[in-house]
Amino acid sequence: MTSAKTSATPTSADTRADAPPLVEIRGLSYSRNGRPILDGVDLRIPRGKVTAIMGPSGTGKTTLLKLISGQLEPDAGTVLVDGQDVNRLGRKELYRLRTRMGMLFQSGALLTDLDVFENVAFPLREHTRLPEPLLRKLVLMKLEAVGLRGAARLMPSQLSGGMARRVALARAVALDPMMIMYDEPFTGQDPISMGVLVALIRQLNDASGLTSIVVSHDVDETASIADYIYIIANGKVMCQGAPGAIAAETSAWVRQFMDGLPDGPVHFHYPAAPLEQDLFGDAAGVAAITAADVADGEAR
Repeated sequence: MTSAKTSATPTSADTRADAPPLVEIRGLSYSRNGRPILDGVDLRIPRGKVTAIMGPSGTGKTTLLKLISGQLEPDAGTVLVDGQDVNRLGRKELYRLRTRMGMLFQSGALLTDLDVFENVAFPLREHTRLPEPLLRKLVLMKLEAVGLRGAARLMPSQLSGGMARRVALARAVALDPMMIMYDEPFTGQDPISMGVLVALIRQLNDASGLTSIVVSHDVDETASIADYIYIIANGKVMCQGAPGAIAAETSAWVRQFMDGLPDGPVHFHYPAAPLEQDLFGDAAGVAAITAADVADGEAR
């Protein structure tokens, strides 16, 4: 497999080329029920950038986010977040580190018995002792950032799917985290809501100096805001590079995924025995049935 590869860490005027990454993953392996999910994965997530992790459904992208946040323990390898080995932290240290990570779940995961204001206020009430007037101002500012200050007293059941995802985003940035992880943020969104979310992710990242990790299989939307892209499949990094390098990649696997081609290294049919064998049994049985059908046809 050819790998589209530029520098391991993209740089800009305000990000030194030699700056340590916010997240560094070395030789990460993880299996579930004996089935390998990730196999020796290496990743570097630079500070202040939008890094996309893309690939087909079921390839371990969401599992990778859970490993970064310490929700799962790897079979092998190291996960460093802001220089800390996630799997060597005690419960209190890991808890503190997680308060510096925002997470936008695929479902939004809003608390259905709380209104929009209280959903966004929840992490502030849980992790701080801010006076109520200041908490109110912070919540309204977060809602304003996602265009939903006017919806503060609506219940989740009154929101559209796109609005719910934006409320979840406001909640994810409530504690001003150093990093936000997005798990399939564009799934199930109409074109307008998708466009709003795409713009918000980029704007929030740049305005707040965040580091963003976007897990997605929505190619065009994700590539439009990413500074760097990793494509994973079969438990490994198949390709990596800036969006331009990925677009120019010629390997059959990458082209099939990026262009949505039906034919390529990823087959339409799940591996199976020949259809005739399933229908008629072994080869001898197939031959006998075929001969009998021919004889019967000739008799008629």
